[in-house]
Amino acid sequence: MESLPDAIVQYILSHLNNARDVAVCNCVSKRWKESLPYLKSLYFPRNSFDGYTGSDSPDIVIWKMLSSITCLEELVVYSPFTSSGLASWLLLVHSSLKHLELRMDNITDYKACVDSPSKLDCVSAAKNLESLKLWGVLMANPPKWDVFKNLKSLEIVGARLEDSALSAALRACPKLTNLVLLGCEGVRSVSVELPYLEQCKLDFYGLGNCSLSLTCPKIELLEVQGCSWLRVRETTCLRKLLIANNSGRVYMVDFGKLSALESLSMRGVQWCWDAISKMLEWSSEVKHLYMKVEFTGDLESLLPFPEVDFVEFFNSHPKLQKFDIHGAMFAALCQKNSLKNVEQGFVIPCLEEVVVQVRSPLNAEQKMSTLESLLKYGKNLKTMVIRILQMKSNHSSSDDFFDEICRLRFMNRKIVRIE
Repeated sequence: MESLPDAIVQYILSHLNNARDVAVCNCVSKRWKESLPYLKSLYFPRNSFDGYTGSDSPDIVIWKMLSSITCLEELVVYSPFTSSGLASWLLLVHSSLKHLELRMDNITDYKACVDSPSKLDCVSAAKNLESLKLWGVLMANPPKWDVFKNLKSLEIVGARLEDSALSAALRACPKLTNLVLLGCEGVRSVSVELPYLEQCKLDFYGLGNCSLSLTCPKIELLEVQGCSWLRVRETTCLRKLLIANNSGRVYMVDFGKLSALESLSMRGVQWCWDAISKMLEWSSEVKHLYMKVEFTGDLESLLPFPEVDFVEFFNSHPKLQKFDIHGAMFAALCQKNSLKNVEQGFVIPCLEEVVVQVRSPLNAEQKMSTLESLLKYGKNLKTMVIRILQMKSNHSSSDDFFDEICRLRFMNRKIVRIE
């Protein structure tokens, strides 16, 4: 390092971002200390001030480091801080700062949320942000944000949100292309209207009874967990869709024709059959279909799926390449009438991979018939994975069924495997 020109040393050290590493380097020599102004990114881990015995508060220490940097673009702070500390930092770096990530730690502190200015309110000083990520947020009141004209990515992880507060926050970010809300609770009804949004991941924690309305004509990827009612009308660009509800039920879905959809995943304990059948109807162009829904039925009643005609299903999804089938959907395809009238010349043209989970020996004959039909009519099938999960029964039918699956694997050992 001593033999390198100053410019090269400054370039190397400018790639440091851990605050402790930067502090140590500043103590090495005057030459190394002079590289501090050229830092582009600074990261304060959770334990940044463990064992710290200095007279200055952590807020002041961070302020002093930031005051030495001429053009900081990224600031990540996981260590504890105050709203006044955050306000003073952003006053220093707001003009150059593009990426900001903060561990707010106020998810249960209502007083900190209503104090003025709150930590959330302070963020508005960084007007040129391109990405903002917040951890542990209590958003009981609408944040006092001006419009972030350059903000493309907003991520909030672990939050308690009120509907009005979330709506106000989204209105302040009209240019978003990426929106992520993970582990968020308190939300009852969400309306998202973002004309440039391309990727959206929403994970609502709680009873699973949220409603979502999405108006985003450029949306390409949408993942939603915890909603019972979904309305997404502009879907001409949507390529990947995941809908899950692990706590509640999916009652209603309202999508347009999913003409661009390539991957669809439906998960949950209970979906109304109308919602399932509509999703399958709209997604006729899908290439990867993942279905893990255990029951249908309205309200409290848990019912099995009605029979799904094997031939009609695959004729309605001619581009299907990968099919992950679990729970009730596999049972629905295995009912007695599903394979009675297979038309001559029927094939499953594009299917290459099938993953099936089997948990019960009930209707073993029909299940074996369905597995054999997938092999018979899937002319391009390369892989079939049969996962046998928790098949508990003292009856000999379990052993017989397992023997049949092993026979199927032996006869088609290049394609079939058992897990």
